[in-house]
Formats: sequence, C-alpha cells, structure tokens
Amino acid sequence: MSQKLNDKPWAKIFKDYKIYAHDFNKAPFKITAAQIKKSCTKFSKTGEKEPRILCKQDSRKDTPKVFQDNGLFLLPIKNGEYVIIEGNGYVDIPKIITAKTKYQPKLDFHLDTSLVGNSEMQHLDFAYACSLIRTFMKDDSLVLTIRGRKYTPEFSFKVKHHAINTKGVQTEVDAGYEGKDQVVLVEAKNSNIQNTIIRQLYYPYRQWQEHTKKPVITLFFEKSNSTYSIWQFKFKNVNDYNSIELVKSNKYTIDKTTK
Repeated sequence: MSQKLNDKPWAKIFKDYKIYAHDFNKAPFKITAAQIKKSCTKFSKTGEKEPRILCKQDSRKDTPKVFQDNGLFLLPIKNGEYVIIEGNGYVDIPKIITAKTKYQPKLDFHLDTSLVGNSEMQHLDFAYACSLIRTFMKDDSLVLTIRGRKYTPEFSFKVKHHAINTKGVQTEVDAGYEGKDQVVLVEAKNSNIQNTIIRQLYYPYRQWQEHTKKPVITLFFEKSNSTYSIWQFKFKNVNDYNSIELVKSNKYTIDKTTK
C-alpha cells in the first residue's frame, strides 16, 4: 500500500492525543479542527495540516493508514468538531451486472450545451433533462427543487451501540427532486466509484426529512464513459447509520439523437 499524504499527520494526531490508547468500545473519540491544526502545525504541505482536507475521507482509499489498521472512520458532528468511530463507515457501490438499457430521451430536440464539459452536475442535469431520473423512479412529477450546500438540523443516530448527536454540519446535495408523493436526493460522481462514505447519503436524508412529510429517497448516480448508472438505497432504520441497503439499480446508454 502506497503512503498517502494524510498518513503521517494522522499518525501524529493519534500519538499527540493518545488516541491509540482510547477504548472505542466504550465511546467514540471526539476531536476538533483546532486540535488537528495544532498537532499538524509543523507539516509543510497544505494537505498535511489543513483540517478540512485531512478530514475529507469520502472513500475507503482516502482513509489514513491508522484508521484502516484499527477499523475506524471519521464523522463530523458540528462545525469544526468530529468523532472517530470504530466500525464500517462506508457502503460498497455494487457493480451492475445486468445489460445496459438503451434509453430514448423524452425530448423532441437535441441538447447541445449540456454535452460540453465533464462535470458531475452537468451529467446529472442531462440525465434529468432527458427524464432518465423520472423514468428510473417511475415518477413523471419530479421537478428540481434542491441543490447546493446547507447545514443540518440537530438529530441523533446510532453507529453500532453508540449514540451520535449532530447539529450544523454542512451537507451538499448534487440535486434534489420533489414530486407529488416523494423527495429524491442524488449524490453524483463522474468516475468509477467502488465505495462511498455513508454520511454523504445519510446526513442529507435525515436533513430533508425535517422539511417534508413525504418519503425521502436516496440515489447514487454515476456517469462513466457513455454509461449512466443509478443506484437506489434505503435505510431500514432511520436512526441507524449502518442500516443502509440497496433497493434497485440500473445502467443506461442515452440515445443522443432526436426523435
């Protein structure tokens, strides 16, 4: 395993705050951005001392060695406050083995501008404009109503037998669609992702439940080469971080010719 930029800083953080000796079976370990910054002040590179970068661990490959060796993961609980928890913080994005569905956009004209560039948002917007999201969800009433960064309300949840309380954590929804009977939130990627931290799906899910009585649905969307893939996840227990499970998935190629 090659050494990552965050390996040495986190090893020092664990040593400075005696995290190696902490009993994670009793409780998670709380740590602040100020503590992280203080511990890493002598490192020269921004990625080795900036808390925002050191705490960005969106997939298993991003986690520092000390986390991997000890079965730990990191969650934000407030602005500038985190907990280090023992357990599995990530969900695998299963490979879709079924054949691709060739999808005919529900448009009678060709989209030129949405095909320029290669951003996650752009690919998601194109899929929505073609009604692919509506088709996957079997809901023609869905309209774009949510986008961008917001802060979570206060809520509690469990990781294993530990109760975690969080409030005011910044979340980002790539796109959210409201229909007559449901709200659909989407986390989008534009590369082949094998796993993702559950937090990116769970925190917005809990956040938007506070604002609607409609069911809140969570999708993971990926554009890779010419393939558009969609996975629908659900949480069997709203209060259990690890109760995530796959509902359905499908992959598509979009016919870019007009009708």
